[in-house]
Amino acid sequence: MESNPVLLESKSSPINLLNEMQQLRLLGHLCDVTVSVEYQGVRAEFPAHKAVLAATSKFFKEVFLNEKSADGPRSNVFLNEVQVADFASFLEFVYTARVEVEEDRVQRMLEIAEKLKCLDLSETCFQLKKQMLESVLLELQNFSESQNSEEESAAHPSAVEAERDPPDSPASRPGHGAPPEGPAAKSKEK
Repeated sequence: MESNPVLLESKSSPINLLNEMQQLRLLGHLCDVTVSVEYQGVRAEFPAHKAVLAATSKFFKEVFLNEKSADGPRSNVFLNEVQVADFASFLEFVYTARVEVEEDRVQRMLEIAEKLKCLDLSETCFQLKKQMLESVLLELQNFSESQNSEEESAAHPSAVEAERDPPDSPASRPGHGAPPEGPAAKSKEK
């Protein structure tokens, strides 16, 4: 008797794998490449795993797959014009699928994502920039609406004031629209 195949799938395995790779990187275990970055004289070196970099960045994938066998496997990659903080954030993102940066660095993270051809980071930065822009537009719209309502309330009297007759209106003057009263009215009747 044959049994039907069943799917065994772990929801936690991808997260666990990323966490373990990050721990290995932070401890310097099994790292097979060092990425050196330099920007305006500031230089730093980052040990990493080729497999992780190649899986998350088309730039690194091309570098590692195009290594010449005569030169042997590449153990160093040099990136010029990349800020140390930005590359550290890039590495954290590719190893954990998340990174916290200041709002003013989002554009720089998008630029490094495009330079290193990291589609996930590029898409994440783009979505965040879109949310930030929508938030600013919403704030501007709310501000504009509050300004308009303030201008309208200053330009138009309130409903209570509009219902009262102004002092010069014909209804407020005696003999105009109001029934005649007093002795003058009685004398006209005679």
